Amino acid sequence: MTIIDAREKKDAARVVAQLTRRPEPDPEVRAKVEKIIAEVRRGGDAALVRISNRFAAKTIRKADLKVSGKFRAPSGEVKRALALAERNIAEFATATRPRAWAKRNREGASTGENFPALGRVGVYVPGGTAPLVSTALMTVVLARVAGVKEIVACTPAPVNPVLGWALQKAGATEIYQVGGAQAVAAMTYGTKTIRPVEKICGPGNAWVVEAKRQVFGTVGIDLLPGPSEIAVVADESARPEWVAADLVAQAEHGVGSQIYLLTPSMKVLAWVMAGVLSQSARQPRVKYLRDVLKKGAVLVRTRNLKQAVELAEAIAPEHLSLQCRGAKKIAEKIRCAGAVFVGNFSAVALGDYVAGPSHTLPTGGAGRAFAGLRVEDFVKRVSVVEYGAGAVRRSARAVGILARLERLDAHADSVETRQR
Repeated sequence: MTIIDAREKKDAARVVAQLTRRPEPDPEVRAKVEKIIAEVRRGGDAALVRISNRFAAKTIRKADLKVSGKFRAPSGEVKRALALAERNIAEFATATRPRAWAKRNREGASTGENFPALGRVGVYVPGGTAPLVSTALMTVVLARVAGVKEIVACTPAPVNPVLGWALQKAGATEIYQVGGAQAVAAMTYGTKTIRPVEKICGPGNAWVVEAKRQVFGTVGIDLLPGPSEIAVVADESARPEWVAADLVAQAEHGVGSQIYLLTPSMKVLAWVMAGVLSQSARQPRVKYLRDVLKKGAVLVRTRNLKQAVELAEAIAPEHLSLQCRGAKKIAEKIRCAGAVFVGNFSAVALGDYVAGPSHTLPTGGAGRAFAGLRVEDFVKRVSVVEYGAGAVRRSARAVGILARLERLDAHADSVETRQR
């Protein structure tokens, strides 16, 4: 693990620069993804199968691409856990879905917005190292609540039965067992089996994120959510074993994950470091944890709590956990984070599974400018304008002045003719 001492004021700028990240693509990944996308565009289903079999643990045929039939329901215990999570996600999405509105402007015209659902969306659900059943809910349920009629889900082969059941239960209308950049390419440009979508949502590894970046514009995308990450701001009111547990939980996602601790207390830093080492050693996914602890774990000793918060905002993490005094007040001012977890009891894993907001969040420093996935990502914002004769009369002079200033006389004429 990397330990940084940020207490010296002369080092402040250097530490901020060291922790500030920009979500830039890896040149090697970018080049390889370009080739994959081009191959799928040229070769369709055949290329899709060929590329998938190059990377997948289980080979597939063209006939295997689309999943047909219903998945068998899991145990009652699993169904109840999924139902609890789905209910909270759906209720949060329903409460936050944009609604049509209209008002009169000063000249008397009616202006407003409608929010129709997208017609066909693609959802990517990772499944490389584990079946992310929670991601199925955190994406597909939002699309369903928005009113999307066709929800296409892509996930690597073979589709885990519980994941498949969760996708169908959440509202997926089509499921394809294909993953990686090739899945993004197929959903964007279409093949004989997979019709193109209007927008692609969901998290993925570096290849999936880069593919989404490259197809943006041809198709809509939500954001660029990559491997998981967490930053914890803690003082001596925190429980070090709980802080360590949160760090280990996000680290077990494996390659590319990032974990940060920012604390003014050397005692807390030492206890958390010891806790991370002892807790990670007894986890089943210890090989993934070791890689993250070696390459992606940073512990920062700060001058005070204020500096810890400032450095957390420089990191702009996917998850920001405030396990410190005054956490609620601090949370109100946080701008650069995907999601904020307030207080010692608010384990980040609660947000990963059952809290309600989607766990598909910006990573790699993108939390500085992007928000997490929300139901609004599955609707279109359409402006609506309605003028009557009186409103035209009161607006025409201003339009004429502005249009002719821009040398667009026909614009002016199109309004003025309505007065004659």
